[in-house]
Amino acid sequence: MNIDYVRLTNKWNYNNVISPYYRIYLVDSGAGVVSNPHQNLKLEPGYLYIIPSFTMCNLNCPEYLGVYFIHCMEDSHDGISLFHYNRSLMKVGASDIDTGIFKKLLDINPGRGINRSDDPKIYEKNAFYREYEELNNRQDAAYFIETQGIIMQLISRFMNAEDFYQKNSSAIPSKILDAISYINLNLNDHLTVALLAERANQNQDYFSRLFFKSTGIRPINYLQEKRIERAQCLITTTTMTFEEIALDTGFESIPYFFKIFKRITSLTPDQYRKKNSSID
Repeated sequence: MNIDYVRLTNKWNYNNVISPYYRIYLVDSGAGVVSNPHQNLKLEPGYLYIIPSFTMCNLNCPEYLGVYFIHCMEDSHDGISLFHYNRSLMKVGASDIDTGIFKKLLDINPGRGINRSDDPKIYEKNAFYREYEELNNRQDAAYFIETQGIIMQLISRFMNAEDFYQKNSSAIPSKILDAISYINLNLNDHLTVALLAERANQNQDYFSRLFFKSTGIRPINYLQEKRIERAQCLITTTTMTFEEIALDTGFESIPYFFKIFKRITSLTPDQYRKKNSSID
């Protein structure tokens, strides 16, 4: 979507930011802070940072901040995010190679800066997402592949971090991984725990206990959270009605969709759209 180098000022001060894409930063000067209720990371020269999609954060610059940044969507073939079990703010040391590949990414992706405002509520619009998609469609095939490779190279820095492996160290049974993949790929279908257990050829209670032991969340709660996560993306990036979004995310009724949405996000869908989106 976006790649640029910017010098931010104390006007870069936004709270409760949540987006359907990843943010990757490389700081080369100044200072700032990225935080949420659980973490507080200092933005400082010589470090790479990643904010996974749908990770709530606050962005702050007390004076000035020189930073390379990338905004990118994740398109997983099996619907499972690389950061599904570790959606936390992460920081790792950067090298001269990282700076070089950021500059290369800038060189092969001209015109990808935001250039409108540094306020997410201003630049996160459906019309702008379509512009980025069109730029991707027009990009030379070789540069497109090189761009994907560079982004994956940068993401790999965080997957090599010790705390990433600590949070992902426990092996997940193949039947649970299959259930997770099936949920992500079939959110708009009528999914039940009984159906998922039947697919795994397991007793429903045993399947639920195994799912919880492997992931730390009940299968019904996981299903609801993934549906609401998709709904958040649709609310943020499209002009779909709430009825259309409820149908697309597998909810049987509008009232139930509203109930689960508010339980998970603490906002109604309408409140969420007003707070997090500026759709043209």
